[in-house]
Amino acid sequence: VAVNKYPNNRMLGRREIVSGQAGKYVWKTYREVYAMVVKVGNSIRSCGLEKGGRCGIYGVNSAEWVISMEACNAHGLYCVPLYDTLGAGAVEFIICHAEIEIAFVEEKKISELLKAFPGAGKYLRTIVSFGEVTSQLKEESIGFGVTIYSWTEFLSLGENKEFELPVKKKSDICTIMYTSGTTGDPKGVMISNNSIVTLIAGVKCLLKNVNESITSDDVYLSYLPLAHIFDRAIEECMINHGASIGFWRGDVKLLVEDIGELKPTIFCAVPRVLDRIYSGIQQKISSGGLVKNTLFNFSYSLKLRNMRKGCKVSEAAPFADKLVFNKVKQGLGGKVRIILSGAAPLAAHVEEFLRVVSCCYVLQGYGLTETCAGTFVSLPDKLTMLGTVGPPVPNVDVCLESVPEMGYDAVSSSVPPRGEICIRGGVLFSGYYKRDDLTAEVFVDGWFHTGDIGEWQADGSLKIIDRKKNIFKLSQGEYVAVENLENIYGQLSILDSLWIYGNSFESFLVAVVNPNQAAVERWAADNGIPSGDLETLCSNPGVKDHILGELKRIAKEKKLKGFEIMKDVHIDPIPFDMERDLITPTFKKKRAQLLKYYQDVIDRMYKNAK
Repeated sequence: VAVNKYPNNRMLGRREIVSGQAGKYVWKTYREVYAMVVKVGNSIRSCGLEKGGRCGIYGVNSAEWVISMEACNAHGLYCVPLYDTLGAGAVEFIICHAEIEIAFVEEKKISELLKAFPGAGKYLRTIVSFGEVTSQLKEESIGFGVTIYSWTEFLSLGENKEFELPVKKKSDICTIMYTSGTTGDPKGVMISNNSIVTLIAGVKCLLKNVNESITSDDVYLSYLPLAHIFDRAIEECMINHGASIGFWRGDVKLLVEDIGELKPTIFCAVPRVLDRIYSGIQQKISSGGLVKNTLFNFSYSLKLRNMRKGCKVSEAAPFADKLVFNKVKQGLGGKVRIILSGAAPLAAHVEEFLRVVSCCYVLQGYGLTETCAGTFVSLPDKLTMLGTVGPPVPNVDVCLESVPEMGYDAVSSSVPPRGEICIRGGVLFSGYYKRDDLTAEVFVDGWFHTGDIGEWQADGSLKIIDRKKNIFKLSQGEYVAVENLENIYGQLSILDSLWIYGNSFESFLVAVVNPNQAAVERWAADNGIPSGDLETLCSNPGVKDHILGELKRIAKEKKLKGFEIMKDVHIDPIPFDMERDLITPTFKKKRAQLLKYYQDVIDRMYKNAK
């Protein structure tokens, strides 16, 4: 459909590398991409795959990634992303569990993929590189009984061949997307053609209701993993509207430069990215001198005050936008009109700040792989929705179900309704692949039980306040909703992240925290503590006392109970990361792994605190 409507529009772009230097974006049109998709599809079919066959894709976002995906869509094949960040263990599991027969792989990921052999060799018979293939890798793959092709070699397989496209139904599966999960093996979420189409229709309807739309003039930066539903869903929407998708170079250190060159109009991010943008701006403000500081603070207060009165973001303080906040806008390329945050909760103070200074709409959404991403999205120019994920999108039904053991009542009239978020509608997944038992656990009478706890707000928006599974009982019998506490303590500007721990054999809580480097250095300078690297500062008793004091201060401010206050903390200057298997690719904490990694620290804190 898109190629018929927008044949000459720019579709997929990458930065041209000239003499080792990145230049301008070079583009393939919708017509050119379509021709490539036809060739790839014919080559896949010439390898013997038929409708319903499984095709893996492994690598960072690229034009070849999208072309391979679209070829799968055209021929009714299951597109199965292989997580770029999970390592060979998970890759082997997914290949074997999904019975993947052919895999498209980024050139520098081929050696990583081969680590999944010989186990993966039971199913995987063909590997296609997005680029070239070295003679060494060819020899190694032959040893495993697998055929490997360069991109050019593979395209030649389908030359002079034409395969009839199979008839596809709405209910047909188009992708099996494995969620990393915080425990156990990844689960294969089966997403149908209908889920994708329903999502696109819902987004279109939602934007129309707020006098917005995605158009063929929009430009999107593709840097969030296509292996995750958030970016995949957004890119499907962009393609449907004939918009342009430019790919980053795969290096976070070069992301700002790529943004400056591409000048995106729509920018999607996970909270960790937006937290870094917030911290970077705050650092520049604090080092800007008295006059610049005063001007910024006055402009910020003026615009925020007017936005709270109901002014649109573009009309709240146009002079301040032009004089003060334009530098922030230019830092995002100068043309961004929508920033969408998803995959995890965005701190309210960061959201408020970016709504004021970014000169564009800043929206927060909520969804899961199982709901094809978008289920809730906050509305533009509605500052009352700060800290919420907004109302449901038009094409889903939502209800809250009481969770008595956690004290959440979805039907009470005396307090805001709170309970487990349950969703029904065409966006829902078709089940977990080969796991009917897990599917039955989350579907009750057609309602998908998300496991997340929400609270309805007076304006119809929803606030995510907790996670149903992440509760435990302390030795005195008190239940602790740990994610709710982490959200509260996470509001402290001196912390980038924290993990709270407790169990039924102990009567109090402890935590491991990742400090915000700029905030710690600023506090240390103000309090006469000798400067040094972050590791040295974190070992200073004064810094620990200050962080404990801040934790107690916000606990009192938020009226937390005594058992919800931290008795001790361990300060780790190294952020929780995927390299140590402490978080998932969507930055959710892997609590079992955190406990395993920090077990000695936890034991020491409990011993000392007693």
